[in-house]
Amino acid sequence: MADKTEIQEQIKIQGEIVRKLKADKANKQQIADEVGKLLELKAKLGDDQQPKRFMLKCPKGTRDYNPEQMAIREVVVLNVMDAETIDTPVFELKETLTGKYGEDSKLIYDLADQGGESLSLRYDLTDFDIAGVYDLMLPDAECLKIVSEILTSLDLGSFVIKINHRKLLDGMFAACGVPDDKFRVICSAVDKLDKTFWDDVRTEMIDEKGLDPQSADMIGCFVKLNGGIDLVEKLLEDENLKKQKLAVEGLEEIKLLLKYCQLYGIADKILFDLSLARGLDYYTGVICEAILHGYSHKPSASEEDSVSVGSVAGGGRYDGLVGMFDPKGKKVPCVGVSIGIERIFSILETRAQASDLKTRRTETEVYVVSAQKNLVEERMKLCKELWDNNIKFQYCENYRIPFAVIIGQSELENNVVTLRNVATREEKSVGRDVMVEVIKNELKQLSLQNNSNNSGGT
Repeated sequence: MADKTEIQEQIKIQGEIVRKLKADKANKQQIADEVGKLLELKAKLGDDQQPKRFMLKCPKGTRDYNPEQMAIREVVVLNVMDAETIDTPVFELKETLTGKYGEDSKLIYDLADQGGESLSLRYDLTDFDIAGVYDLMLPDAECLKIVSEILTSLDLGSFVIKINHRKLLDGMFAACGVPDDKFRVICSAVDKLDKTFWDDVRTEMIDEKGLDPQSADMIGCFVKLNGGIDLVEKLLEDENLKKQKLAVEGLEEIKLLLKYCQLYGIADKILFDLSLARGLDYYTGVICEAILHGYSHKPSASEEDSVSVGSVAGGGRYDGLVGMFDPKGKKVPCVGVSIGIERIFSILETRAQASDLKTRRTETEVYVVSAQKNLVEERMKLCKELWDNNIKFQYCENYRIPFAVIIGQSELENNVVTLRNVATREEKSVGRDVMVEVIKNELKQLSLQNNSNNSGGT
């Protein structure tokens, strides 16, 4: 263990790091991580005879959510929850996962249960799946439509949904002279093109994966291409691809998918991109990934002021996966998409922090107020009446609650309440016998007004 003087010097350095981060108004999670390191160093100076002090700290890669953050998170979740829902454990048998993630299996956290079974935390969860036999490309087109609607409804800015096909990739690799046993590792390398340059990927293919440089250069010519149906037609005439059955099948399916996207009115959001690979082993057909063109926490910011945040959704077809777990090996065609909840949440959270508007943290509709002291019992009676009629009540301005019900001595004597619109500050006297009816009508009118405003902004 380092001596006391060395630890004190480390504490001094770490303290400077924390102070600088706070002065620069750095990310809260980054500051919390560095404060945690500082507290760990200080704990080493403690007396060993003293009771051990526990430090509250989130595990690396996780975070806590306060009420305002949870309210924003609920907005994201509600926008993707428009289908029949299921819930599954966050961990599964390790053997179930490791056989389908390929090179990305390193992304899985391993653990063991008390019975000795090897388990793993699954690191993804598909939000929307369509399983079963349908006409070719119809479910795939529907998944793309759903992604487009979700991202549009969240008002995240300009985005594009890139698509490709696993059959086309395999056919392309074969046409470029990639050995069969290297298809998946080369696919995994291509998948990194959204994060690094082609020269880096080419070097990995040759030096690490053992691919012939000529084959790598041929791949490089293909993965630089993107477009629409015109590109599909051009590739169908490519002499090398025409010889590969899988490539032709993939291109024909992409062509049909683009036609359906046109009918769904989302063709302007779709980009056929040969650099899209998605390295997971279980994909068998169409693959997709949604990318935000640029984002700024200021809705009125110019495109130059926006920054790229990368992928916010992805998925594809996995026709062979479900059959792996069927005793008779029954094939169940499936296609699905997953929305990047955490990344979208971070975007909306940043926007909320930059906005003057407070986030509504609860569904409370009415705030009960007494104008004088010693009216606790009367306030309780009023609360019960609201509760019994399913009207939610709690706090007021800080929580963006629309109405306040006020009672005082004057209101009690006249058997009325004062109903205040919190936003406009308008007040009116309402008889207790019609209070519930009036509040419900006011809430209904407010809801209609909000819906009309939201529709006008889309």
